[in-house]
Amino acid sequence: MADPSMPVRTCVGCRRRAPVTELLRVVVRGGGLTPDPRRRLPGRGASLHPTAECLQAAVRRRAFPRALRSSTPLETGPLEAHVLRQVS
Repeated sequence: MADPSMPVRTCVGCRRRAPVTELLRVVVRGGGLTPDPRRRLPGRGASLHPTAECLQAAVRRRAFPRALRSSTPLETGPLEAHVLRQVS
């Protein structure tokens, strides 16, 4: 049974709900998507399963600009590098 005190968020890639401990928080810094594994950076965040599949789905669906309320295109390079390091 799930812990009722654990916050739950929705992955912007696959749209499944999961505890925050299973998701990677992503914020906008300097016009690009920055991973926030410690969940401490300021600003609006989006949650993502740290898998290549969820990242690709989020990019394909253009979910990051919507979730982060950004009107400009966002660079995904640092986030992709972080996710690929985690998967390998």
